Amino acid sequence: MKLWIFPQVLLLASITVAAAEPDGAKLYAEKTCVACHGPRGDKPLLPDYPKIAGQNAAYLEQQMKDIKSGARKNANSAAMQGIMHLVDEAEIAVLARYVATLKP
Repeated sequence: MKLWIFPQVLLLASITVAAAEPDGAKLYAEKTCVACHGPRGDKPLLPDYPKIAGQNAAYLEQQMKDIKSGARKNANSAAMQGIMHLVDEAEIAVLARYVATLKP
């Protein structure tokens, strides 16, 4: 009988974890990433803004953390710094993974 309970508990736990993570596409729109980087991360508002679609997730995550903390400062990061207070560390990770899946 216990053999049947354990797989069900494990399945329920994995479903709960998966459901708890926010949707990357939704966050991308809500946190206004779309305004400067385009709907799919490949058509930035200005020519010197980066095309972020398909970038490495770890790289994207670190750049967002550095911009938020002030460790990265350049002309383009100034605009993002004003927005990054809206994004917490967990959301940064979700956004990075989502943007990495976009096709350049």
